[in-house]
Amino acid sequence: MLPVYITHADCARHEMGEGHPECPQRLAAIADQLLIHGLLDYMLPVDAPLASAEQLERAHSALHVRRLQDIAPASGYAQVDPDTRMGPHTLRAALRAAGAVVKATDLVLGGEAPSAFCAVRPPGHHAERDAAMGFCFFNNAAVGVRHALDVHGLSRVALVDFDVHHGNGSEDILAGDERVLMCGIFETGLYPFNGEDARTLKDAPNLVNVGLPPRSGSEAFRSAVTQHWLPALEAFRPELLFISAGFDAHREDDMGNLGLVEADYEWVTRQLMDLAWRHGRGRVISCLEGGYVLSPLARSAAAHVKVLIGAD
Repeated sequence: MLPVYITHADCARHEMGEGHPECPQRLAAIADQLLIHGLLDYMLPVDAPLASAEQLERAHSALHVRRLQDIAPASGYAQVDPDTRMGPHTLRAALRAAGAVVKATDLVLGGEAPSAFCAVRPPGHHAERDAAMGFCFFNNAAVGVRHALDVHGLSRVALVDFDVHHGNGSEDILAGDERVLMCGIFETGLYPFNGEDARTLKDAPNLVNVGLPPRSGSEAFRSAVTQHWLPALEAFRPELLFISAGFDAHREDDMGNLGLVEADYEWVTRQLMDLAWRHGRGRVISCLEGGYVLSPLARSAAAHVKVLIGAD
């Protein structure tokens, strides 16, 4: 039984204009790096299906789903927010990205795969219940979390997010759901600008938010995981673990300034895998989020996937 690598050609067709950092080349860079390191030899490729309205509406309002369907252009672009717009292929890509996580959930919980990496775009963790924003249209990870809970009947599902930006959308959807523990580490002072003050974050007992100042580096990141994430996750004992895997906290990525390196992504993935084996039979589903400079993105994703699939 092999881990699965879920993607689709539609995810590479979505683009938001020349020079936009959330570009199709991101997926090709990751795939090339995984191929070079032989990691794809240990994974089963799976095509991402299109998410259904029913699946999306477990995390989003029906109005939000319909709104994106209505504004999707046949040509040109439809502006969603100052840095996010839909092109002719965006809607199908977004449906594939959410569908990938649903498919991964079915395969992992059905005993057909031990873990999954969803190499998809557009990303999802900024998409709120009623709003697309920050390059994100549907919240892929939250759709998967709710699918695991509402369709597969799990009682305890965790979502961890190590993107350099705060996962405001995932928090908006999942805050207060006692079946979910969400743990996030992010750089303060960055988009979506709600990590500056703890009062601007949702106050819910199922959230573990750790904002780190710029240039915090590896030691502060690892300390936050050890002191805040791991005790909460151990107490929660998740039956399934989702990862919002953003790699834009890398020191070579100019989207942020936390200063992480590949070894940090390898280390945090190992901590999460060890925990998943203690409490959830090693069941982990990772969803690509940020990471915008191609070389560090690809190297970091490979370091993450190597541990995720047990090839380290």
